[in-house]
Amino acid sequence: MLKHATLALLRGKAEAGTSLAPLAMAALTRRNNFSSVSDTDPLGVTSVPSVKMLIDGKFVESKAKEFVPLNNPATQEVIGHVPLCTPQEFESAVASSKEAFKTWRNTPVQTRARVMLKFQELIRRDFEDLAKNVSIEQGKTLADARGDVFRGLEVVEFACSVPSLSMGELVENVSGGIDTYSIRQPLGVVGGICPFNFPAMVPLWMYPLATTVGNTFVLKPSEQDPGASLMLAEMAMEAGLPKGVLNIVHGQHDIVNAICDHQDIKAISFVGGDAAGKHIYARGTAAGKRVQSNMGAKNHAVILPDAQEEATINALAGAFAGAAGQRCMAISAAVFVGDTYDRFIDKVAEKASGLKVTGGQEEDCDVGPMISAKALERAEGLIQSGVEEGATLVLDGRGFKPVGYEKGNFMAPTVLKDVTTDMTCYKEGA
Repeated sequence: MLKHATLALLRGKAEAGTSLAPLAMAALTRRNNFSSVSDTDPLGVTSVPSVKMLIDGKFVESKAKEFVPLNNPATQEVIGHVPLCTPQEFESAVASSKEAFKTWRNTPVQTRARVMLKFQELIRRDFEDLAKNVSIEQGKTLADARGDVFRGLEVVEFACSVPSLSMGELVENVSGGIDTYSIRQPLGVVGGICPFNFPAMVPLWMYPLATTVGNTFVLKPSEQDPGASLMLAEMAMEAGLPKGVLNIVHGQHDIVNAICDHQDIKAISFVGGDAAGKHIYARGTAAGKRVQSNMGAKNHAVILPDAQEEATINALAGAFAGAAGQRCMAISAAVFVGDTYDRFIDKVAEKASGLKVTGGQEEDCDVGPMISAKALERAEGLIQSGVEEGATLVLDGRGFKPVGYEKGNFMAPTVLKDVTTDMTCYKEGA
């Protein structure tokens, strides 16, 4: 799912039956979910809080010995420390969800849906606080962060319709004196593993529907921006979600594997990159779980000769540079058919060069920072590999430093041409 604000433009022949010959241009969470870091904090920082877990209805501090820093990607300021929770803490979270399932599954479906009705009201109440948190922790523009929250809110609204969606089926007399029927029943404890790029929307894809149909849930948000998940969990409990129905743990590979392996977790929902998704699908299904694994993509835009010029240029610039290119629906390659290649290249680059790149909190910001220094390094490395393998830079956004954000993870929109499909920047740019 890792992407960046780089666009590949490809020229295609318009004749029927011929293959395309490629050329290219390739908030802080609420205070009570943080804790004061003591003098014995393993990172030696006394002024930055640690991020809490949610276990059995309480926000609790981890006894972990290992933490990862939570950075504002626009400034590199450390705004928190995320614990890599212990095996015992993970076991406690699963046990809490398993115990809660005993009563939650028998709670009337109308009662469960009523929690979602209140939940969506509270998300609307705290909408701007959520968007600000997403912008601070993830680096999105405020406009994009609001969209992140809103798309998740739509799923919560949809979850309110679960009573009618939970109906089974009855077919009478399918054979002599035989009727058949089906009923929908919850599975039990479900695990959710979230990516960094939609810290509000993706968790809201997962547990509102899973819990409203009667399951309980153990959520692992991305360790790079967990604040929105904690804020939303606080609202869910305020809305009436009982303790143990939702638990939140933090971690990296060890916790992912624990979710895949734990015998009391019956299903997994994952959104993220290809390598992780394939691993989780294989490991989870081998353990007998239902697994849905939503992974990355290499998205192409195809521009035909009758494309409306202004609309196409605006759409391309937004599609490859929006969210700093860090979304699975980002366009990283454009295929131009007929004379559109020569008509559009310079104009797309010109449009992209005019996008305002800054910290994300400004209302007129078009592109914010990348999530981490590692992601930025990878993106810049792919661009350099393209140049070394024969591509031409039309627009080079590497090294861009907005005023006031000189330490941030910034790369302005970048355009490569003369790229072929065997180049690393084309094959691995998604």
